[in-house]
Amino acid sequence: MAVQKSKVTRSRKGQRRSHDSLKASKLSIDPVSGEKHLRHQMTKDGFYKGRLIKDLRKPIKEEAEETSA
Repeated sequence: MAVQKSKVTRSRKGQRRSHDSLKASKLSIDPVSGEKHLRHQMTKDGFYKGRLIKDLRKPIKEEAEETSA
């Protein structure tokens, strides 16, 4: 069984644990809709950096028919 060579001080233990805390997630605000979203992720509306990336208002079936025709 492993045995430590010397006692770990409160300071050393605190320094080791200083990176264990949880951090709040960073949120961005979309310039078009004003919606909050995670950084580097598109909004629920399909916008990223103020541009429409994917139109989520269309049903998926219509989108598939347009590409096949």
